[in-house]
Amino acid sequence: MMKAISVVAVLTLSAALFTSSAQADVPFVNLEGVGGVAFNPVAYPAVTAPKKGEEELRLGPVDIGKPRFGAWYTNLNDSDIDWLSIGIADTFFKRLELSYGYESVNLGSKLNAFNTNLSSLSQNVHKSNIGAKLLLLDENSFGTSFVPAVSIGAIYKITDFSVDKLGTSPKVDKNGFDAYLVATKMITQLPRPVLVSAGLLASRAQVNGILGFNENYSETFFGNIDVLPLDNLAVGFEYKQGPHFDTFKNDDYWNIHVGWFATSNLTLIAAYADAGDRHSTTHAGFGGGPVLSAQYSF
Repeated sequence: MMKAISVVAVLTLSAALFTSSAQADVPFVNLEGVGGVAFNPVAYPAVTAPKKGEEELRLGPVDIGKPRFGAWYTNLNDSDIDWLSIGIADTFFKRLELSYGYESVNLGSKLNAFNTNLSSLSQNVHKSNIGAKLLLLDENSFGTSFVPAVSIGAIYKITDFSVDKLGTSPKVDKNGFDAYLVATKMITQLPRPVLVSAGLLASRAQVNGILGFNENYSETFFGNIDVLPLDNLAVGFEYKQGPHFDTFKNDDYWNIHVGWFATSNLTLIAAYADAGDRHSTTHAGFGGGPVLSAQYSF
């Protein structure tokens, strides 16, 4: 934990040494490597617009955006969980985002949640996420000022969690797909810009897939709202409804966050995340704790 905090502290100090009128922007690279905020994707593809005088990178007929990187540290101290994540996302043809995220989750010894078996699940879990997102509708299409950007996406997830610890009936898989539809709009008609995003998710994931994948799919809602009180500062709230299955019920997640666009390339984020009620007897909840992130866009 202290090592991760020290790294972010160094990044913060380094960022303070830079001055730039140009600022980074959304999307960030989220916990699963997808262009979004922390938990959720947004409709915007993870592409950095070329600066004045620069040309877009091309590989033959393929337009290639500049990649974005994100690193996250989450400490759910209520359940003694340390959660590290790194990801990269890039966009092709200005519409197709491809991403990869890697997570290392140290499940501690205080998992006394809805199922007494969770107390024996202590394990260092590694999870990979391979994502694709397609922008279907550009923001402000048809000459309007109110049409949101709309995207569809999918994430293929693989965990090395010992799923046999959850029993053999029903069968729990070590891999699975998420699919989502999301709409995002930057409202500029207010005194300060407000970003609003909402979507629907179809998932078999148990605790985002860290504890494997259920036999059935569940459809849920997610959403974000961020206000930019200053040009280089965003303050927001994020919500993700937990998928419910017959034998496993994820709790809802939410967070409040502050993002500082330190330079034209670097963004630093601090948040408090809540992953549900750790003492619930019906849902898989893991309590809350601090979140730190560093984001870099070329």
